[in-house]
Amino acid sequence: MKALGIAATGMLAQQTNVDVISNNIANANTTGFKSSRAAFQDLIYETRQREGALTAQEGSTRPTGVDVGLGVQTAGTVRLNTQGGLAQTENQLDMAIDGRGYFAVNLPDGSRAYTRDGSFQLSAEGQLVTLQGYEVDPGIVIPENTVSVEVSGEGTVMAFVENDPEPVELGQLTLATFTNDGGLKATGNNLLQATVASGDPIQANPGDPGVGMIRQGYLENSNVNIIQQITDLISAQRAYEMNSKAIETADQMMSTANQIK
Repeated sequence: MKALGIAATGMLAQQTNVDVISNNIANANTTGFKSSRAAFQDLIYETRQREGALTAQEGSTRPTGVDVGLGVQTAGTVRLNTQGGLAQTENQLDMAIDGRGYFAVNLPDGSRAYTRDGSFQLSAEGQLVTLQGYEVDPGIVIPENTVSVEVSGEGTVMAFVENDPEPVELGQLTLATFTNDGGLKATGNNLLQATVASGDPIQANPGDPGVGMIRQGYLENSNVNIIQQITDLISAQRAYEMNSKAIETADQMMSTANQIK
């Protein structure tokens, strides 16, 4: 009887499912967070009688076989890259992406990461940085005595310095897109890194086709649907209980067989 092992794989799968759902719920208010779902696939099958096998000398064949599955395994976690709602903050350094692009960030080790979190700040040198102090790429430096900063939907950064009525152009923000967004590796701190699965980043200006626009004074909310997550959590709990019930039933059946004299 393989029911014990099969049901155990089901319990392990639902544990992973609950872990993913719990992470979604925990990040319901995380800026730019994208929810994930666990994807599963069945394991190999034990063939006890093969489909199409001869059942008589006259040449008749078996229309179906006897294949018993050996359980389930986690195939991966799929990130759902749908657009989150935009929340107005009126902070001139807050920026949201209305589209599918990513801000590029330079990490201290020289590598580059990507984020949807546009809650930027200024360093002591006036550099535009993330909340962790990482430099936004390409680098934008805000001059001293800047009265206000304006960022166009196309990513042009302008600053009004002191009493000068004419703005100073500080630079151009760019966005990155990927052939396979789901292949990006989440590293925490609202950062993602490119992998072989995601493909190389494609740099473009905001407003270009398929990239998105920058909305100054807004932040992108998490795309987590709390009601859906609670529903999925209850479903995972019930599936876990049914798998544990299968183990209990198989154990009772084996105990009954052992008691036969």
